Amino acid sequence: MVPVSFAGQEMFLTQSNALYWPAEQALLVADLHLEKASFYARHGQMLPPYDSRETLERVADAVKLTGARRVITLGDNFHDVEGTASLEPHAAGVLEALTRSLDWIWITGNHDETMHRTYGGDMAEELEVSGIVLRHQARRGETRPELSGHYHPKMRVRVRQRHISRPCAVRAISDGADRMILPAFGTLTGGMDAGDPEILKVLQPARAIDALVPVRTRLSSFPLWRAEDTRVA
Repeated sequence: MVPVSFAGQEMFLTQSNALYWPAEQALLVADLHLEKASFYARHGQMLPPYDSRETLERVADAVKLTGARRVITLGDNFHDVEGTASLEPHAAGVLEALTRSLDWIWITGNHDETMHRTYGGDMAEELEVSGIVLRHQARRGETRPELSGHYHPKMRVRVRQRHISRPCAVRAISDGADRMILPAFGTLTGGMDAGDPEILKVLQPARAIDALVPVRTRLSSFPLWRAEDTRVA
């Protein structure tokens, strides 16, 4: 885990793309997209049907690593409305065990706005915890600290003549409140370039926007955008 300062709080980004918030003993995961493979199978594109199992086992591993007592998802939990009924028994058992043993909160997103409460936990469209807003999609002009998902940001860099793409967080620093978009956690999630204009636009107003990539025990920061005539340390 790699420490990251956010809104005056010490948090940790994990190698598995989760964010751990020690003060709240909370593990935040965005964009699980459970049952994405079964969605594609119903539309004629066959993929190995184990994405939900792998994703949920990674959540369990992150809980064990951090000692979290609470899990808060940041929307797009299932890939579509039929996902809750499609979980194979092993994955369903893992999810039921997690929601039974933890304080589990599902924040809903655009893929699961009509998600049914099937596997335990509480549901919310958004949540405010210790002054930080937790929601699925960042809201342009938000003046409070905000953690969100939705965009699946990835950082693409060239290293030793090779192009490498890594999931990343995107943090915006402003004079009012810090905001951060988390990487997607789900196994079959794709990604949007972290510097895409859509991401930069939704995080305004800001003085600086950076991509954050945990690398072993340190945090690598890549500048994505700077306000004109503004220097940011």
